[in-house]
Amino acid sequence: MQYMVRMTVTLPPDLDPEVREQLVAAEKAYSQRLQQEGRIAAIWRVAGQFANYCLFDVASHDELHELVSGLPMFGYIQAEVEALATHPNSIR
Repeated sequence: MQYMVRMTVTLPPDLDPEVREQLVAAEKAYSQRLQQEGRIAAIWRVAGQFANYCLFDVASHDELHELVSGLPMFGYIQAEVEALATHPNSIR
């Protein structure tokens, strides 16, 4: 199952810089692992924002929830999830 997930991150402005740096590093490692596993099929940054789109390719809604809620920054993320289906005009 494929899902397009837009994630907008809002870190507190008074967050300790060391904590911020640790969160960013942990988030990068986690998302790169998911990409290597093929569970994140693609990722794009939203220009000018602390936001991204991820194309998840997972077996179920529950797996998607597990992966998104496992993000180190999850407590600071607003996620919008859209389930994707094959378009009838697709040549693939």
